[in-house]
Amino acid sequence: MLVIEDIRKSFVALRSPAAFWSLRYVEETSETLAVRSDVAEPPRLSLDRGAMLVALADGGYGYAATSDVSLQGLQAALERATQWARATARYSVMRALPAEQAAPLGERVAPGIGAPQLARKELYELLAAECRAAATDAAIIDRYVEVERVDTEQLYLTSNGGDVHQRYRFTFPHMSVAANRGVETQTRSLSLHQQGGDEILRRAALNGSGARLAEEALALLGAPNCPSGAMDLLLVADQMMLQIHESIGHPLELDRILGDERNYAGTSFVTPDMFGSYQYGSPLLNVTYDPERSEELASFAYDDEGEAARKVLLIRDGILQRPLGGRLSQARARLPGTANTRASSWNRPPIDRMANLNVEPGTSSLAEMIASIERGVLMKTNVSWSIDDSRNKFQFGCECGELIENGKLKGVVKNPNYRGISATFWRSLRMVGRPDTVEVLGTQYCGKGEPNQAIYVGHATPACVFGKVEVFGGE
Repeated sequence: MLVIEDIRKSFVALRSPAAFWSLRYVEETSETLAVRSDVAEPPRLSLDRGAMLVALADGGYGYAATSDVSLQGLQAALERATQWARATARYSVMRALPAEQAAPLGERVAPGIGAPQLARKELYELLAAECRAAATDAAIIDRYVEVERVDTEQLYLTSNGGDVHQRYRFTFPHMSVAANRGVETQTRSLSLHQQGGDEILRRAALNGSGARLAEEALALLGAPNCPSGAMDLLLVADQMMLQIHESIGHPLELDRILGDERNYAGTSFVTPDMFGSYQYGSPLLNVTYDPERSEELASFAYDDEGEAARKVLLIRDGILQRPLGGRLSQARARLPGTANTRASSWNRPPIDRMANLNVEPGTSSLAEMIASIERGVLMKTNVSWSIDDSRNKFQFGCECGELIENGKLKGVVKNPNYRGISATFWRSLRMVGRPDTVEVLGTQYCGKGEPNQAIYVGHATPACVFGKVEVFGGE
């Protein structure tokens, strides 16, 4: 907190001819402990901190970042930001208006902050125990388990009186076990990405995962290949997560729709005139942007431009309602959006990013979904993905599948894959799991922008059934 108070004092002393300026300070500490094949890897430790200064001058917008957070360093960055604002004003698509800038006041403290955590020795002992437990057969060729802990503190200050302080704690357990016979290798893994402390290790069921994952990897070695053909597809949450991310999240980012995101990761098949009328999915599809679920990975009170974040419905009963776009994109597109302008670090500018993007639960139990399928495959845990630049045509593969025939699970199948077209796929949604099928998941590595920004994204979703999907195996 000492650094935070020093930043506040320095901000008051900053001087600029700009009509408005802001400061976004970010400090992040991380620690990763890992064990591979019974050998403890050295801990990886990092500390990163710095500030981004933004200035609005003469209708232009400029920014400059610095790792020198002394008064002198911050003042120099503000002066550079002001120079850039003036230099670019005549080329801006829209004038930056100081009167429209938010002056937010608030604080958010993430779950887990202040709670005791396992000591490094205790955590290594847990990881080592699970790694040993996975050595159940000579066919097990690789065993890896890790836990990453990240603490992040952010402060956002504005010249018109804004002051937002947010603190985050993240815990990321991961384990993978690989089995091999001859030319074939199969892997089973677990990952859980949430906000919080050691309680996430319990939620992930890390204790006991070594033997379970080894058993599942060995079962895949002896399993038949996934069948091919048009059939029903039951996706549980850890695969639904990626489906939502790639074929709903990215297509709805408003800067993509406006054409700003082209070179790195493509555009979008969605156009501005679709909102309010386009049938994105079946009437069972309801999708929300929800930054309010405390344990979800990208929950926050304010985005990185100080906009208050709240839950918003993006798709209602299958109809597209609004995009994922912050204040600037909303003004350009003349569409409502969300508070999701975010940056991956202190040295990157905020851009439109999905945050927590969730499919709302329905009314079907997992047993009812299985019983409804005459012929199909249940798939879990993504292993490969491919989607075109407009986020339209896709192909995904999973670690594990289970064949379903006449409403019954008939055993494990390996190398399950499926493909489709985004809107056609979501329109084939015919059953949505009830709340007890929901899992709160996410990813640390959503990439976008030039230079690239990898950012945290959360997805809470139930299991879902899709009808007549093109499924295929590895042969």
